[in-house]
Amino acid sequence: MATRIFVFAIVTVALLLGSFERQAMAGGQEQPTGVVTFHKDVLPILQKNCQTCHRPGQIGPMSLMSYKEARPWTKAIKAAVLQKKMPPWFADPKYGHFNNDRSLKPAEIETLVAWADTGALEGDPKDAPAPIQWPADGWQIQPDVTVDLPAYQVPARGVKEWEQLALPAPFKEDTWVTSVEILPGQPAVVHHLCFNFEKHKPTTLYNVYEWMDVPRDEDGVSKNRARGVDTKEGIVVRREVGRTEETRHQGLQTIRGGNEFCYLPGLPYEDYRPVNAGVFVPAGTDIVVSMHYTPNGVALIDRTRIGFTVTKVAPAKRFIPQDGENGENPPIVRRHAIRELAIPPYESDYLGPVAEISFLKDLELVWFRPHAHMRAKSVQYKLIYPDGREEIVLNVPRYDFNWQLTYRTSLKIPKGSKMYVEFRYDNSANNKFNPDPSKWVYYGDQSWEEMGSPNMG
Repeated sequence: MATRIFVFAIVTVALLLGSFERQAMAGGQEQPTGVVTFHKDVLPILQKNCQTCHRPGQIGPMSLMSYKEARPWTKAIKAAVLQKKMPPWFADPKYGHFNNDRSLKPAEIETLVAWADTGALEGDPKDAPAPIQWPADGWQIQPDVTVDLPAYQVPARGVKEWEQLALPAPFKEDTWVTSVEILPGQPAVVHHLCFNFEKHKPTTLYNVYEWMDVPRDEDGVSKNRARGVDTKEGIVVRREVGRTEETRHQGLQTIRGGNEFCYLPGLPYEDYRPVNAGVFVPAGTDIVVSMHYTPNGVALIDRTRIGFTVTKVAPAKRFIPQDGENGENPPIVRRHAIRELAIPPYESDYLGPVAEISFLKDLELVWFRPHAHMRAKSVQYKLIYPDGREEIVLNVPRYDFNWQLTYRTSLKIPKGSKMYVEFRYDNSANNKFNPDPSKWVYYGDQSWEEMGSPNMG
């Protein structure tokens, strides 16, 4: 979600431009010359860094496709780029290299600030770059194959647990999937929606929502193992698609969706084409979805779609899920006592259980996707090679729950390496997202509880 911020400049244009000129000269950045205008100078920056979200049908609160649409937001744009709140990007530039780095260069910030401070002129439309041809129907990537999930009625209020749903994949023969995009119909209430490809099992039920009836206290906090209660087994609830009746029985869930392919705020798609890779999906495979809705006071109907680009020719590289294909022969082993997480009240810098990831094969990591909730403060991935060398490969000093970003990379990791991932949490009153600093915070699925998932792929 984006925040509208308004500030007013208190320095002269001459001083502002002079300061940026010195900074940019030191960094070798090309500077705008003459009058800064929308069509010539500003629109190319918006196209490259902003219009993915700030266009009709996307999550940005306003469109920045044209001068008429962008002009009223001049002061907000200036404030956001000066404070580096927009575009959202949180990786520490001292560590790692990420090919989807959307942060602005100093010269780009200067251009946007100068445009705001010199009257936000339109300029000549003939100077504008050609408009980007975005795919139809809200897609970021034009899909070859689509799947429509059943319409889901999200209530206005209440706690929605993670629900699982199994569907047959749309591929009638062996297929290589080269990108996946999940397009929610009501993103305002979608906390996350993820899925895995899984080999069909005779026990798998199609078109049935399944979830655990999680025991909760009067504050809605789950009674998990960190509080002396093990909820691994309990009451399983099922509801057929299109019906309201629920059945309940004691036991374990039979449908378990994964988190390999996800929609989260700031994460619209996974695209393996830039690294010449694909996911092999055998004929007869299932799609097993994990969905989590967060009611926002308005009853809504969500109609989520999933889009795929596919090829019949095997790419050069094969993407292997974290847990292995069909849960077999995983490339990594993960040790992480995150379910024991218990953050004391008013603690401003609490270190959660550290994840240890052992690499069982030579492989290439292509993305990191750390996930936590409102008390999360920072996250760091540290790699230790077999020869003892240490390298921080991702450092996020300012984690923002509102933007669940994927950091795309190309990192070759030899067998025998280990990765240690640290999440730190701020449960103090200084955390503006903290709903109640006086409470203990435990591991749980809901936003007011906490997580620390060291996802990578």
